[in-house]
Amino acid sequence: MEEDVFTPAQLHGAVRQALEVLNQVLLGKAEQVELAVTCLLSRGHLLIEDLPGMGKTTLAHALAQVFGLQPTRIQFTSDLLPADILGVSVFEPGQGTFRFHPGPIFTQLLLADEINRTTPKTQSALLEAMEEGQVSLDGVSRPLPEPFFVIATQNPTHQLGTFPLPESQLDRFLMRITLGYPAAAAEREMLMRGGTRQETANLPVCLSARALQQVQKEVEQVHASASLVDYVQRLAQFTRDHASFSYGLSPRGALALLRAARSHAWLQGRKHLLPEDVQQIMTAVIGHRVRASEEASGLGSATGSSLSVARLMAQMKAQVDVLG
Repeated sequence: MEEDVFTPAQLHGAVRQALEVLNQVLLGKAEQVELAVTCLLSRGHLLIEDLPGMGKTTLAHALAQVFGLQPTRIQFTSDLLPADILGVSVFEPGQGTFRFHPGPIFTQLLLADEINRTTPKTQSALLEAMEEGQVSLDGVSRPLPEPFFVIATQNPTHQLGTFPLPESQLDRFLMRITLGYPAAAAEREMLMRGGTRQETANLPVCLSARALQQVQKEVEQVHASASLVDYVQRLAQFTRDHASFSYGLSPRGALALLRAARSHAWLQGRKHLLPEDVQQIMTAVIGHRVRASEEASGLGSATGSSLSVARLMAQMKAQVDVLG
């Protein structure tokens, strides 16, 4: 597609084609792939947490390719500094002025690889960029390219040399997902085909960055009825009132849930929200924004676990009435 404006049917077809292409690379991970695309369409940012070698980086590279985005990768390490991400102003003696040299964050898709291997100070350098779409240095605010999408990968926090992401940083991610081990049949096919590095580089571009922005605008027009909004509010209130939660969902988290549900509905070809849209993306949007209480986690710790939070999500779906 080379035109600047597309019909809704063309846009929907192009995104569905992108999903098909991505599923050929990430075998047996259709649910996670759809969540990643949903996050992108929602103008959100994605956190992928899993063990090394599970396909986190492959998914990021494949997304950049099929959506025509300019990608940049930063390998996060313990000695990485904020200036290594954002950029720095350098004095030029010949002109007697400072010149700003933009950092790798000035891109359309930023892959923050192993983000929890760097210090909280450096992690926080991403905060303004993820929330505001701009970088402020030396009293000057510089806008980032559009669209701007951060995919951060992290290893489980119990591994050596990791720094847990603070709640303020976690809240900037619209979704958190895990990929997990592939099913036996999918892994066998992957082994028969060999590696996926070259496959990713040769993937077709299904729609341009400009077309993606048009999709994002369409997603924002998906209608949420008053009863659907009430359902989202009841879900949020459940996390705040139920004893199984150490703390509940913030108002910003409730807005994030509604935003992601709109993208899910659009992917299904609808212009209105259904409760199923909210339920399908609930765990990915809410799971990292709440904590299971010590009693609910069963771990002797108020921090909870992914397993206990997943159980709480299932409990929410069962106990919160859709109709009120």
